Amino acid sequence: MTDPAATAKRQAALKAVALVRSGMTLGLGTGSTARFVVDEVGRRLKAGQIKDIVAVPTSVATMEQAAQLGIPLVTLEERPVLDLCIDGADEVDPGGNLIKGGGGALLREKIVARAAQRLAIVVDKRKLVTRLGLTYALPVEVVTFGWGTHLAPLKALGAEPVRRVNANGEPFRTDEGHYILDCRFAGGIADPGHVDSVL
Repeated sequence: MTDPAATAKRQAALKAVALVRSGMTLGLGTGSTARFVVDEVGRRLKAGQIKDIVAVPTSVATMEQAAQLGIPLVTLEERPVLDLCIDGADEVDPGGNLIKGGGGALLREKIVARAAQRLAIVVDKRKLVTRLGLTYALPVEVVTFGWGTHLAPLKALGAEPVRRVNANGEPFRTDEGHYILDCRFAGGIADPGHVDSVL
């Protein structure tokens, strides 16, 4: 039986990968939709439909997947300017504001996206919302030292921050070894620009 959500993610990924041209330096995102992107880039590379590309992955998981598919990898130190970054999002509002980081790679994703001349966010219609924060908590990555000092300022923004845990109930750690505070906003995030600037 076909999974409609997976089919929608794959269709969105195929549209984004159509933007990839031979010779590009790519940023490759992280998450369930981004996995389809990486698979398709690898398939097209192997088939000879694109060539001479290199990529900067946004997580260890994406790095491992890309390496298995034969996608040549580089670092931002080697290629500080990227032609295109393709990534997913957890929510997108009508103004194009995003919640990202559900997969825990938000810091690296943001750094790679900032290095790209063009950013393609791949989502299916299930990710479109009228207001951010109604479905997903807003993830905030913090260093482990003094992480609790962030709780009061986040609460002052109207959030209810909770430190993310893994399946074993232990604190989740990003690839950088940081914690993530998942912040719920009652009624969603009324002013994403303000929250972003304060953070």
